[in-house]
Amino acid sequence: MERLEIQKTYKIFIGGQFPRTESGRYYSLKNKKGEVLANICQSSRKDFRNAEVAARSAQSGWSSRAAFNRAQILYRVAEILEGRKDQFISELIVQGSSSAAARVEVEMAIDRMVYYSGWCDKFQQVFSAVNPVASSHFNFSVPEPTGVVAVIADEKSSLLGLVTAIAPIIAGGNTCVVLASESKPLCAVTFSEVLNTSDLPGGVVNIITGSAQELHTHFSSHMDVNAMVYYRDDKAQIKTIKENAALNVKRVFVYKENIFSEDHANPYYITDLQEIKTTWHPIENIGSAKAGY
Repeated sequence: MERLEIQKTYKIFIGGQFPRTESGRYYSLKNKKGEVLANICQSSRKDFRNAEVAARSAQSGWSSRAAFNRAQILYRVAEILEGRKDQFISELIVQGSSSAAARVEVEMAIDRMVYYSGWCDKFQQVFSAVNPVASSHFNFSVPEPTGVVAVIADEKSSLLGLVTAIAPIIAGGNTCVVLASESKPLCAVTFSEVLNTSDLPGGVVNIITGSAQELHTHFSSHMDVNAMVYYRDDKAQIKTIKENAALNVKRVFVYKENIFSEDHANPYYITDLQEIKTTWHPIENIGSAKAGY
């Protein structure tokens, strides 16, 4: 008897679990021939809110982890990506990439994850400072995580755009909610499986699928989101995002650079989503201490 192949069910990824969208809606993803590849969850505002709650719950635990442990976890994600390379290449090909372009994208995604894993326990030393002050104090400036970051990932890239957005955010101790590419979502769901089988705690990264046209207002207006990152070039959406961000003074970063550019392997993408905390510490008066003896 001819065996029927089991088709993959593409769900969303919230809090380390794979629920279906709360809305019950989906859209059919088709290839260039008009053939249906999969039914993709059409996420709703409620899905985003659930994902944000998961990200907020995970944020304190993730930010308080030792930096070298975050580095180990990001490297483990890269290892699993390497082991599943052929699967990602296949998904990129069915979404319209050539075999050569698919291989380049997957290998760049792996390398970019390794790159940011290396920065996890180094960027604080590089970007911290001991500041000169005209008083008997030490004055230190240290980068600390911003918190929960909402991301609308690159539309033209299925995997590399996702990794490029997520890696610097979590390397710096933040958590995130990411809207994947609407036209090329397959790798995002499979990448969620990679995260789920790594040592990354549930809720640190949450990935949903659907329409940026519908969801960008919810991403940018949520009062418990600390920063917003946008990797597309829709001027109307950018305007709305910046206006909504003013409601709770959240940071907004619009990155329009080519996602395949090596410029995206840059520690400044980590520090964009860091708050600089400055602390003071008094200098002990050694002469007075000796006189006390």
